[in-house]
Amino acid sequence: MRPLVAAVLILVPATALAERHDTSEGAVEVERMAEGLVVPWSLGFLPDGSMMVTERRGRLLKVDDGGISPVEGVPEVRARGQGGLFDVVPARDFAQTRTLFLSFAEPREGGSGTALATARLSDDGARLEDLTVIFRMAEASGSGQHFGGRVVEAEDGTLFLTIGDRGERGAAQDLGSHRGKVVRVARDGSIPKDNPFREDPAARPEIWSLGHRNDQGAALAPDGALWTVMHGPRGGDAVHRPQAGVNYGWPLVSYGVEYGSRRPVGSTEASGVAQPLHYWAPSIAPSGLVVYSGRLWPEWEGDLLVGALQADAIVRLEGDASGVAEAERLLEGAYERIRDVREAPDGSVWFIAETEGAIYRMGPADDD
Repeated sequence: MRPLVAAVLILVPATALAERHDTSEGAVEVERMAEGLVVPWSLGFLPDGSMMVTERRGRLLKVDDGGISPVEGVPEVRARGQGGLFDVVPARDFAQTRTLFLSFAEPREGGSGTALATARLSDDGARLEDLTVIFRMAEASGSGQHFGGRVVEAEDGTLFLTIGDRGERGAAQDLGSHRGKVVRVARDGSIPKDNPFREDPAARPEIWSLGHRNDQGAALAPDGALWTVMHGPRGGDAVHRPQAGVNYGWPLVSYGVEYGSRRPVGSTEASGVAQPLHYWAPSIAPSGLVVYSGRLWPEWEGDLLVGALQADAIVRLEGDASGVAEAERLLEGAYERIRDVREAPDGSVWFIAETEGAIYRMGPADDD
């Protein structure tokens, strides 16, 4: 949707120029599309070429040819530590329903908990209507860490939501807790009939998979499979393809070490625990995730593009359900703390540089 480029360019200084970078598929150009944002966390494209952007402090913004406008009616968030307003995902049927999915740290007695809401974006794009919280964690916590917060709409219309362990490691193995899980609910908040623990009286019925420390990247592949990327401790960031009822190990299995003592966390394998498809040691601090379509770079079709907060890069991985491997680090060191990565309808890759408070577009260089 190239018209969006022209529209958003008016939001940056007229002197802003595209920067050229080399990749395995030739040169790319990166353009700054918007700036002046305060800790931006997520972006999502709308069918008309505009986009929605979240700021962790609790603002939802609409970016279109009129500029950047705040959207009213956003739920109250607890913006402390790593908490706040997280993901914004336009529903697949947005053109008909104008539905958005939002995840956020919901203020609760005793602290906050990760929550998921649906809302209708008004016809003029100025406010949210009919906001409904369809899922909230059973347990509130005063901890300001490990909220997860990524939302993915599955092909059948159900919704996946990642939830971190909130600093309570052992809870990631407890089926009676939402901490450290990927959960799955229907669009109205009901429990899908094929959720793996629906009939277990000792389990939370929303749970899809367990043993996750803090997944801040999640995406759907063309085959309908869910992929996630997880923050490990000091090392042990991991790529998973969460399956129903599967245990991904945290904190029993990890490839990371303690922050202070540098002693290993858990072991590297255990019975009944799935291995990561890839892990990083040292950490890259993974965040946004895209399974790339190949529209502009055919050789990257099906590859994972992972935002890296610590490595200041978009990490490209090749592989499949049996395993993936890092292929290259795109734009390494050029942009600070890449928080979210999204593919636009035209195949360009857009990303958020969190520290800079900016949104960028990566496309092929004009002479390629």
